[in-house]
Formats: sequence, C-alpha cells, structure tokens
Amino acid sequence: MDDIVDGRCGWAGTDPLYVRYHDEEWGRMVSDDRVLFEFLILESAQAGLSWITILRKRDGYREAFCDFDVEKVASMTGADVDRLMDFPGIVRNRRKIESAISNAKAFIKVSAEYGSFRNYILSFFPGAVTVVNSPKKLSEVPATSPVSDSMSRDMKRRGFKFFGSTICYAFLQATGFVVDHLVGCRCFSAEEVVKSQT
Repeated sequence: MDDIVDGRCGWAGTDPLYVRYHDEEWGRMVSDDRVLFEFLILESAQAGLSWITILRKRDGYREAFCDFDVEKVASMTGADVDRLMDFPGIVRNRRKIESAISNAKAFIKVSAEYGSFRNYILSFFPGAVTVVNSPKKLSEVPATSPVSDSMSRDMKRRGFKFFGSTICYAFLQATGFVVDHLVGCRCFSAEEVVKSQT
C-alpha cells in the first residue's frame, strides 16, 4: 500500500466512501457523546473485520441501534437481539449485538461518573491533552499506545466487550483524540490539526 494516494493517507485508497470518511471525519475531534457512542458501537463491530465493511453498513447500524441513542440501546432485550440476527444491515454476530447493549449500559455508567464519556476518555491523557503525531509513513502509525492499553484495560474492568487495545486505539484515531494523518496528507497541516482539536 502506498503511503500517500491522491494527496491523502494511503489507507483511504480511492473508494469514495473511504475517501470521504478520511477527509471529513477521521482524526477530527469529537465532543458529542452521541457520536462517541456511535463510534464505540461501530469500532467494536469491526473487531476481526475491515473498517470499510463497517462503513458500508453504517446506515444499517444507525437503523438497528436506534440512531445510536444510548438509552434506547441499553434498554434493548433478548428479543431485540433475536430480531437483529435477522437484520441484513449489520454484521449478524450474536456476541457483538449483545455487546452493543452491554456496552451501552457501561457507557451510561461511565458518563454519569465522569460527567461525559469525553471526560472519561480525556482522563487517560496526561493533562487531558490529546495527541498529534507526525508519521511520515503508514508503517510509523502504531496499532496501540500506552493510552489505548490503559483505557482498554479499564473499559474491560467496567464490562465493555470487543474493545481491546487495538480497537481502542482505532477509536481514539477516529474520534480525533489521536491524530495520525501522515505529514504529506492534505489533512495534516497546522491549521487542520488545530481545527480538528477544537
């Protein structure tokens, strides 16, 4: 895989959906807990699969999981799980569907304890300062970090499922708590980084 393709990080390739996601979302700071919950659901569903597979099913996940309303997802039952096992718009894995419900319950508890899920995430960053890396090659972008290790361990302790350190790091990248755009990418510039972190 080339490091830079058409002026952007090479992993985005040329698929219009992936390109739009790279340009408009990936690495941009998310402060809305509803959006953070959406990415938590999507990233945990991605475990063992490619991210583009999940992006293509994003609308299906939105429909299946109540437009990512955490309270509604937390109140879902075994009957909902059975129903979603027949819903083609998502990855039909029973353990992942069940984990979305249990993760919603854990998300609510954490948000109540910290005031917001965003505050919880920031508690793992020294001084609550997010990270802007400057990788020049895709090979320099890590799969995990001490922050994702620590956060993942704590989330596991709190009952979150399908959220190991690698998935946690991808979540932090997607939501802008870690910026890993390559230096030669059109999205990596002082102005873009500042905008993404505000």
